[in-house]
Amino acid sequence: MKEIYLDNSATTRVYPEVQGLVVRAMDEDFGNAASLHEKGVRAERLVREAKERIAATLKCEPKQIYFTSGGTESNNWAIIGTAMSRKRYGNHLITTSVEHPSVKNPMRFLEEQGFEVTYLRADEYGTVSVDDLRAAMRPETVLVSVMYVNNEIGAVEPIEAIGEFLSREWPEVWFHVDAIQAYGKYPIYPGKAKIDLLSVSGHKIHGPKGIGFLYVSDRVRLKPLLYGGGQQKGMRSGTENVPGEAGLGLAAEIMYKNLEANVTRMYQRKAELTEGLEQIEGAHVNGKKGRGSAPHIVSCSFDGVRSEVLLHALEERKIYVSSGSACSSSHPSEVSTLLAIGLPKEKQEGTIRFSFSEETTAEEIEETLQALRELLPVLRKFRRR
Repeated sequence: MKEIYLDNSATTRVYPEVQGLVVRAMDEDFGNAASLHEKGVRAERLVREAKERIAATLKCEPKQIYFTSGGTESNNWAIIGTAMSRKRYGNHLITTSVEHPSVKNPMRFLEEQGFEVTYLRADEYGTVSVDDLRAAMRPETVLVSVMYVNNEIGAVEPIEAIGEFLSREWPEVWFHVDAIQAYGKYPIYPGKAKIDLLSVSGHKIHGPKGIGFLYVSDRVRLKPLLYGGGQQKGMRSGTENVPGEAGLGLAAEIMYKNLEANVTRMYQRKAELTEGLEQIEGAHVNGKKGRGSAPHIVSCSFDGVRSEVLLHALEERKIYVSSGSACSSSHPSEVSTLLAIGLPKEKQEGTIRFSFSEETTAEEIEETLQALRELLPVLRKFRRR
């Protein structure tokens, strides 16, 4: 039975070209990038080339790219590093109610350290407004952190409008963007968009796991989170992950070389899936549709069935998706996107996230829809009993 992988927002298959480069960096150019001999020089060259490839996609300087272990570290470093370096200027940070835990939990940590955090509310589509941000700003605000694309429902936040507002009215406030679900799907130019800090993860764009980067604008002076041998200009110590960095750089180059065609293809798959879901009884697509949301994510709530049950029923047919609900508690930083947009509990419990890549085919979408048409009546009947 052929596998149908529709969980690309969780992770992606590594490109064959990237696999080859990673193996070469492990097998041939395996030196420590800090070593002065030929092996080290060759490894350092791979690191430099990776930064150049990434910088070309962002229209920035290679020196503004810092490699990390992934999106979580990039987000933590951007947020905690900003708070620690700017605490003499203020103790207030602003984020949203629909952020990923790798943003929410650092914010909660900072609250425990005495910082104040404002969580902007999202509308029914998962987006926040510049007007609400304007009302939340204070003289002691030092950072605004807003994700580009929401990982649960694909909502796209008004990043350029926020950047323009901050640069015009609050130029001293730094702007961080979690672009983990957006990089490789949108042209992103931090300089033009007035973004100071930008987080990216390699395994979301057909690169290796355990690697990511943080873009840092020239005006930003972050406190390091990791201290040690002084690698990456002393900002992020630790032996360079040369295979991961080389693989990430190549994956980024490939993604952006084919960006327009990839995005068009993903929007086609999204339209096919959305139209098919809307014809299924008791299926409700969450968030905006079409080009009003990200090209690769569809969130759908199914009446009368729990998401985990449906997920495993699809898994038996070699169709891989993810549960669309998340745990929540009384703390505002732990509220899931589905709850934040006002989705009733019973719909949250029946939500599935489908996420695809440029490799997803129309045939795979139709096979998935057919499986849903066959499985849902059976699962609903079983639950009623």
